[in-house]
Amino acid sequence: MPIKWVLHWQPNAGTTVNTQILTEVSQCVESINGVKEGRWKDTLSFYKPMLRVEQANSLEFPRDFLGISLQEQPNKYYMVIRGQRLIIEAESSIQTIMEKLQSYKMRVALNFEGFQYQLGDFQLRVGKVVTIHSENLRGIVMEMEYLPISSWETSHQIMGEFFDIWQEALGKRSLPGHFVHVEPNFSEYGLSDQYTSQHTAVQYASIMAQMIATAQSSQPMRN
Repeated sequence: MPIKWVLHWQPNAGTTVNTQILTEVSQCVESINGVKEGRWKDTLSFYKPMLRVEQANSLEFPRDFLGISLQEQPNKYYMVIRGQRLIIEAESSIQTIMEKLQSYKMRVALNFEGFQYQLGDFQLRVGKVVTIHSENLRGIVMEMEYLPISSWETSHQIMGEFFDIWQEALGKRSLPGHFVHVEPNFSEYGLSDQYTSQHTAVQYASIMAQMIATAQSSQPMRN
């Protein structure tokens, strides 16, 4: 499948994300001839174990994990345990099974949702991060996908060049922040050079860790 970078918005020190930045980013995509093609949405959920007393000190149970539902794979569900560098691909029905077994409880769920744009051989998806039952803006994300290549290593040069062009175009708007690309070590998760949806799930887990760290080191984000 095509290679993809998942990026997140890093606000400048003392600033927060807001809907005006999201609007400006979307307008910037259109200004470089991005053609809007429709909506997209991925969902990320934080799970914690529901341990009985005799299990409380057991090391067999991960403390918590991330569950990820991707629009590109509607029948699959991805579970990422970052502490142990594990990525698991399961059928989407696993969510119902976990609920019935009462082994893990969902703490919070976030939607990553916005619009998809076509730009030559690239697809860009720009969206907001919001909790499922609220419209309060928690962050801004962008997926940058290059359709002709599926090798992570082979794609580095062209993805990097396009990212530089994008940053230059966005920089002209003098927004209080920038997009950041944090590259996970996919080999730690047992993933190969050929790109898959598991790679996407690992990237989402990584940017969530970055966004949480950013939120904790600055003022609370608000809409």
